[in-house]
Amino acid sequence: MRFTFQLGFSYHMDYQIVAQAAEQAGFNAIGMPDSFFHTKASDSEYPYADTQSTRSYIENMAFIDPLVAMTWMAAVTRKIKFYPSVLKVPTRQPLVLAKGLSSLASLTGGRILLGAGLSPWKEDYSYNGVDFDKRGKLMDDCIAIIRGAMSGEYFEFHSEHYDFGPMKMNPVPATPVPIIVGGHAKPALSRAARLGDGWVSANTDFATLQQLITDLNSLRDQHGTRGNSAFQIHGFDVAAKTVADFKRMADIGVTDACTLPWDMMSPQTTAQQIDAIKRFGDEVIARY
Repeated sequence: MRFTFQLGFSYHMDYQIVAQAAEQAGFNAIGMPDSFFHTKASDSEYPYADTQSTRSYIENMAFIDPLVAMTWMAAVTRKIKFYPSVLKVPTRQPLVLAKGLSSLASLTGGRILLGAGLSPWKEDYSYNGVDFDKRGKLMDDCIAIIRGAMSGEYFEFHSEHYDFGPMKMNPVPATPVPIIVGGHAKPALSRAARLGDGWVSANTDFATLQQLITDLNSLRDQHGTRGNSAFQIHGFDVAAKTVADFKRMADIGVTDACTLPWDMMSPQTTAQQIDAIKRFGDEVIARY
């Protein structure tokens, strides 16, 4: 099993030294959150944690655009991979997004994945001129466009939402950028099973994660994609701390364990974060 360090609770000016520490500790990848802005008010509900505490976190946390953050960290590392966990894909123009991903993947030798998700915040759509109610169909189209645009061949697309003639993007990475679909609702799990190269969970407990993977695998059976041995399952059990905990996750199908090596509810200095990353590398990754 591989390990992904979740970056959401680190200070953005420390991203480079944190990325270097994670690479040295043996992490395979770094995941990072995506947020455009904080609205003064919202009627939306956040599905993965208490809405008000989540809104408070967004209001007070500095968010760097994921592609910018990945570029910043990739410049000072050599092996570790990066992905947004997850990017609000339908709120972005897919050809522009494909160009950014293609450029970064080409420059880094393929060290980029796309964690692809929807946003629960209606304002992420309405403020960007996108129809919130069509987000699922837009997501399916965006995935198809991003894949087609990064194929290196002439590609065209015609749907209710996007319509363009033959075009070719250059450069494109030597290997396709994996698209790992996020979300816990059945439509998200179905999309991962139908269209994804993998699935990524938000923070869960072990029992919830196990049930989500069971549901995901059932949907993969229905869509005939269960035979894809390269399918990645990025799971985040917030209580997992020991080698035994992570082996238990591997037993239920997790290929990539997402983790934060310290208590997310306890503020950490930069030095404490670096120490925690090194300690996790020594006590878990090296012994797994």
